[in-house]
Amino acid sequence: MKNTIIIASRESQLALWQSRYVQGLIQKQTGQDCQILTMKTKGDIILDKPLNKVGGKALFMKELEIAIEQGQAHLAVHSLKDVPYELPDGFVLAGFFTRENPYDAFVSNHYQQLDDLPKASVIGTSSLRRKAQILAHRPDLIVKDLRGNVNTRLKKLDQGEYDAVILAAAGLIRLGLDKRIQQVLPKEICLPAVGQGIVVAEVFAQNDPLRQLLNGLNNPNSLACAMAERSFNEALQGGCHAPIAAFAEKDSEGILHLEAMVATSNGQRVLRQSLRGSDPVKLGKALADQMIQKGAKDILQDIV
Repeated sequence: MKNTIIIASRESQLALWQSRYVQGLIQKQTGQDCQILTMKTKGDIILDKPLNKVGGKALFMKELEIAIEQGQAHLAVHSLKDVPYELPDGFVLAGFFTRENPYDAFVSNHYQQLDDLPKASVIGTSSLRRKAQILAHRPDLIVKDLRGNVNTRLKKLDQGEYDAVILAAAGLIRLGLDKRIQQVLPKEICLPAVGQGIVVAEVFAQNDPLRQLLNGLNNPNSLACAMAERSFNEALQGGCHAPIAAFAEKDSEGILHLEAMVATSNGQRVLRQSLRGSDPVKLGKALADQMIQKGAKDILQDIV
């Protein structure tokens, strides 16, 4: 690890914030040079179709992984909520950093909270998870797809294309746009996505020195919560095509509380359940098994 460390990053403002954040941690820890290589991914380019119709969130990662494979970069930085539970052969996640606000944010120029929206108001989101939960809470609203980076989505709101939009609170906070947040949606209305608010690094499994360096930067709480949420998603075999949520929190005694949700995309069928435990992986699998027994697979097969 004597040479310059190169981070592969998407070009968006938020992706660059995340990469610079990890860059700073690495440089502080090692004292060695760390640079950022930016590039566009297919997920950044294909904006006229819903993600679940064009290949899912992995579209935000492929070009970054190719850069690592070709030796142009050593690691890639991602929002964990955009990382599928299955990674390409040879890649692992190493470095689970401090979690920012994990909840979803209601953003509007005319209304202070979700329940203030008049009937048939148009709300924008690119997430089936958000769509399902919003419609379960407010079936009288019209949910329309909204793609693009944070600033693009806010611009579309400001141009009047939507009455409100739902974005991750973490992204707005990290970009200094937290004043745009009218309401942080409680988990009772909108349970967060798996890994939401956590930044992670992806590396070659065989790059032991870099893996060890990044693992040394782990935030233990982020790591435990991420493992619980992702093991739930993996056991359920959930992907970007399905409205799935899982959110873990540690109590004062170090016990994890994991809450999860699966739904049809119209919000008409919703299953929510929670479980407590000390082993993150076992907890996630156990909760998935319980929800499967209660019909989670049937709900996910009935996506509309």
